[in-house]
Amino acid sequence: MADTTVNIPHPYPDGAAESWIASHRPGWIDGIGVTFAITDRVSGDLRGAIGLVINPEHRRAELGYWIAVDHWKQGLCTEAARAVIGFAFETLGLHRIYATYLVRNPASGQVMQKAGMQFEGVQRGVFLKNGVFEDVAMCAIVRGDR
Repeated sequence: MADTTVNIPHPYPDGAAESWIASHRPGWIDGIGVTFAITDRVSGDLRGAIGLVINPEHRRAELGYWIAVDHWKQGLCTEAARAVIGFAFETLGLHRIYATYLVRNPASGQVMQKAGMQFEGVQRGVFLKNGVFEDVAMCAIVRGDR
């Protein structure tokens, strides 16, 4: 449900999916992003996506993800987050991975913490979503935490 995400608009506008997908290859080529599909192991059906927005200068990245509502509470996102964090440290050589979530969506914070990220605090009224200022919590992990 995009209403509980920081960076996905709700309602989702026409053409946004195509623009988002088209950004994946250039982001990877430019070294500023990587996006992975989260799929069913058996059928290969899409369940969600997970990715990193990379800041190469500071060797850090912001983690973001979404899972289709019918597949919530199955551990898919936690498993994917652990894998992407490992990829970020081991393959990309990053130092810090962080993520934010709307305070009213604590399930997302649980995913982050289960993936090894530590709660760092809340920023009040920092994000305007559908005309309402939202409090946003942040979690992060640094290479030495693993």
